[in-house]
Amino acid sequence: MTTFDDTGRVSFEAPAGLLEQDTVAWAVGRVRAAARTADRSRRPLSVGLSVAGTGTRPEGFPEPPSTAESYRTRTTADGDALRVRVSASDVRGLSYALTELGERIAAARVVDAIATGEEEHRPVVTVRSIQRAFSSVHEDLPWFHDRAFWTSYLDFLATQRFNRFHLALGMQYNYGAETTNANASDNYLCFPYPFLLDVPGFTVRAQGVDAAERARNAASLAFIAGETRRRGMEFQLGLWNHAHDYGLGARHSHPILGIGPESHADYCAAALRELLAAIPEIDGITFRVHYEGGIPEQGRVEFWDGMFQVVSDAGRPIRVDLHAKGLDAALLAAARKPDIKATASLKYWAEHMGLPYHQASVRPFERTPVSRARLGEAHAALMGVTEGERRFTRYGYADFLDEDREMDVIFRVWPGTQKLLLWGDPVLAAGYGRCATLGGALGVEFCEPLFFKGRKGAGRPGERDPYLPGELALGRDDWHKYRYTYLLWGRLLYDPDSPPETWRRFLRREHGELAEAIEDLLAPLSRILPLVTVTHGPSAANNAYWPEVYADLPITPWVRERHYAFDTTSTDWQGVSSFDPILFYGVGEYADDAVAGRLCGKYTPLEVAAWLEEFTGDGEAVLHRVRQDLASAGPQARRVLVDAEILIRLGRFFAGKFRAAVAYALWSRTGVREHLTAAADLLERAHEAYAGIVTVAAGVYRDEFTFGHALSERGHWSENLDAMADDLHALRVERDRATGGAEPVPVAHRATRPALDGVRLDVPERFERGAPLHVTLTGRPEALGRISGVTLHHRRLDQSEDWSRVRMCPDGDGFTATLPADLTTTSYPLMCFAEADLTGEAPVLVPGFRSGLADQPYVVIHSTTWKGGLSQ
Repeated sequence: MTTFDDTGRVSFEAPAGLLEQDTVAWAVGRVRAAARTADRSRRPLSVGLSVAGTGTRPEGFPEPPSTAESYRTRTTADGDALRVRVSASDVRGLSYALTELGERIAAARVVDAIATGEEEHRPVVTVRSIQRAFSSVHEDLPWFHDRAFWTSYLDFLATQRFNRFHLALGMQYNYGAETTNANASDNYLCFPYPFLLDVPGFTVRAQGVDAAERARNAASLAFIAGETRRRGMEFQLGLWNHAHDYGLGARHSHPILGIGPESHADYCAAALRELLAAIPEIDGITFRVHYEGGIPEQGRVEFWDGMFQVVSDAGRPIRVDLHAKGLDAALLAAARKPDIKATASLKYWAEHMGLPYHQASVRPFERTPVSRARLGEAHAALMGVTEGERRFTRYGYADFLDEDREMDVIFRVWPGTQKLLLWGDPVLAAGYGRCATLGGALGVEFCEPLFFKGRKGAGRPGERDPYLPGELALGRDDWHKYRYTYLLWGRLLYDPDSPPETWRRFLRREHGELAEAIEDLLAPLSRILPLVTVTHGPSAANNAYWPEVYADLPITPWVRERHYAFDTTSTDWQGVSSFDPILFYGVGEYADDAVAGRLCGKYTPLEVAAWLEEFTGDGEAVLHRVRQDLASAGPQARRVLVDAEILIRLGRFFAGKFRAAVAYALWSRTGVREHLTAAADLLERAHEAYAGIVTVAAGVYRDEFTFGHALSERGHWSENLDAMADDLHALRVERDRATGGAEPVPVAHRATRPALDGVRLDVPERFERGAPLHVTLTGRPEALGRISGVTLHHRRLDQSEDWSRVRMCPDGDGFTATLPADLTTTSYPLMCFAEADLTGEAPVLVPGFRSGLADQPYVVIHSTTWKGGLSQ
């Protein structure tokens, strides 16, 4: 079968029926649209399409790949025509080939500007997902019903090779059950069923929502699901809350009527059954199964077993994504039903966006269960599992990466670190692609920018766009600002080795001659906040900790800031843990070791400050060259300019704060006044950098960011200045009152570490369960000659366990250690890294980080029984 576009410049040849398939027709439409806007071509373009399993492969077509979502192309010049022959493993792979062809035509603006030769493309990460949340009736209902919005938004996601879209309902509030929901108000679509369905046999209603409005909501949800599927993506519906009433103090905008404890479980099951039948395009459901989802944990298995049975009875395979916090064996057993593909979704870096690697440890705060006695009987019934024996599942991979597990795993990148400012670093994005499948995980879901905007009743009509009215305002197209972010996430999850042209052609279309500068500007600046997140962890909660608009934690003990008190054991910077304490020093811990002269191989706060200064300086150097050009270019270039100016100041602020905190910690341990003076000077400059953000943002961003009602959700940069001033004032008073001071003492500072090139940790590709495991540190003689001793740190890939250490023995060309058979008698992968003692220097870690901070600083080893994953 052959068809032509309406200009006659592109023809398509395909087996009968293939071009009529929804996803293929959509992708062909993308090529045709690009061709219609292209300049005149020298010759026509013929595109032949073939999918594995649909018949004999036509002559001239390459062999189709066997991996799902893959394709091969063969492009030849045949007389006056250019021929592209596509062989794909499946329809989704074919759509990727076609959308890539459309992107190349659009970039070149010439239909036949396609290089001859052969190419092959296949995914590295199985699940590549974006999550969008409905958080506010005022700010989100307009886009929810906007068909034009969904057309352009989903077009872009599918073109960037996301293969799943998750629309989350019920995340307006942290808790769905009797905790801190005083004054909860906006509950539109939060307990979603009454806003969508009239369930036979029940009289449940959302007050103020009539049948016509329910039907409109259901029609929009069905449209979103259908359009997602039409573009070759799976549609995941998040049903995060099953509490119909937020309890005493709540002021529901739409009270749920006709339901009570006696009918709640039956109604939920019946409503879910109706929903799955009404919208067959729902491919998956995400449930929050711990107490925050509205179901008390005492007796929860009965409720969820009924819900899982409804999913199982739906008549089609459905992926049930179980939010992993508090997830235990009883719930997993309940989900083990026909046609349910169970998946645990794990928080990548708490509720934040960190570096691409997965933390080698979690904070002690999460390693300590809360006793039932401390919880009290009522709270133990409500949250006893999550806060007790499963507390370590709050974030990270916990104990879910067992090789013998019966469920899949994905990671979710939550929106705590960066909600507003533009992010774009190909190096870190590729790092996520390489690290996303740790332990055989299926992949990653990103919570998109502006996630939770208007949450907790903070939304206001017409104010989802964070920009003030004017040239930079985006209106309902606020997502357009972040297209570069989406592109990097999607394309570099699909293939971390994608050629730079993949994103550079987009930047050229968007910014013309400024494209290269904008890439170089955003890349280093986009590393600042993820690094801060990893190394300074006052709260795992996205609604409490927001490094982008930082609610100040003081460095002195004289200012009592209680904002983070619920989620850290420290009231100042000295005692705050990193989110990976096995690899990164806390400030006070570092000062203790520095004064004692016993630094270990952990990365120090001063090294973190140096990295931040490096990233800030690299971005600032680019901005110095192009600031005026950006200021006089289009609106998106000016948005880049403003955000870059803010990120530079944030980099200076956090680098200065780390240095000031270290100086103050040294003063408190040594009494040497020079440290106190340095702390005051450093903190003053850090605060000046932060205060400069207010000037940059003035007249551009709104004066209040509404992501909730707490200090770090509803604030603005200007609102944190008073707290910073209090800390600096207290520090100056302490400095001025300090007289004399102790004599200087030696301090083992480490602000950078020497390179140990040519040294590597050698491990077998696989280990035999129940057999000893040999690990070797090897390298070039001149590098090994600098090493006086080595400690091997090792553990199973299970964050509930402690790390162990063993001293490696010199062995001719390196150092060796043998891990005993009782360690390898496990169904978990093993992980290890080495700490090498250097003559005259503090120890260093191997493999450690390279310059881009996008690599994995430890080694993971699977057993010989590992098959590589579950749902490949």
